[in-house]
Amino acid sequence: MEHNPVQVICYSGHTYAERPKSFLWEGTEHRVKKVEKEWQEPGERHFRIRTEDDRLFELCYYEDSDCWLATEWLLKSAKGGRDEKGSP
Repeated sequence: MEHNPVQVICYSGHTYAERPKSFLWEGTEHRVKKVEKEWQEPGERHFRIRTEDDRLFELCYYEDSDCWLATEWLLKSAKGGRDEKGSP
């Protein structure tokens, strides 16, 4: 599982990083269509999101280092392919 640093545009109301709106992945901006799941751990905010082009990612904001990391979840096809975390 590979975590890549990304730039994220997020909605910030009362606190920073309340909800991601878009992010830059491999040189392309991806807009968030839906936040499917979100959770917190000490010093971290996690979001499982679906993009407008129907790709699934996990975005994580690390408060101490003020950085975002992303992992793309590759869905398993009916014919085999890859599992959700991108492993063959």
